[in-house]
Amino acid sequence: MWSGCFRFLLLPFKTHRSELLQDKGSNLEAYANETMDPSLCWRDIAWLKSITNLPILIKGILTREDAIKAIEVGAAGIIVSNHGARQLDYTPATISVLEEVVQAVGRRVPVLLDGGVRRGTDVFKALALGAQAVLVGRPVIYGLAAKGEAGVRKVMQMLKDELELTMALAGCPSVEDISRSHVRTDRDRLQSML
Repeated sequence: MWSGCFRFLLLPFKTHRSELLQDKGSNLEAYANETMDPSLCWRDIAWLKSITNLPILIKGILTREDAIKAIEVGAAGIIVSNHGARQLDYTPATISVLEEVVQAVGRRVPVLLDGGVRRGTDVFKALALGAQAVLVGRPVIYGLAAKGEAGVRKVMQMLKDELELTMALAGCPSVEDISRSHVRTDRDRLQSML
């Protein structure tokens, strides 16, 4: 009895059973189906390169294998990103896979980190693990929403100040002095316990 009552309460007032049976999925699924082309593949990078002189950076790289493939198809750079973990909530944090991607790439192309950058210490960690730069999204949006352009400037200044303080505390007079020896990862901790 209760389940029928709850089912009724959850349905929009004018929804009929036949409409529910014709539903093609959630709005997010419909959006993805309309905007994502399942035929896209690595070969399409060659086509993209043929129509522009701009450098092509491939975003969404989370594994050594994809990093190597991105270089093979001619990417000018790699962006380690899980797209904010909006698509799959169980994707790894970008900082946890950054070093694997950097090692796979060597110094052939720049590697940038996207995701999870909220403080200057996050920038420092990413640089120490081999990123050449970081992308900042949510903090900038929050600053923009709170105070417009001045809010964005304030967020960027805070990140810069926190990075400089972290560098000073770590004994790094310049960005070039930041090295892998300045951070410990979970993998380092596990290896030290063995």
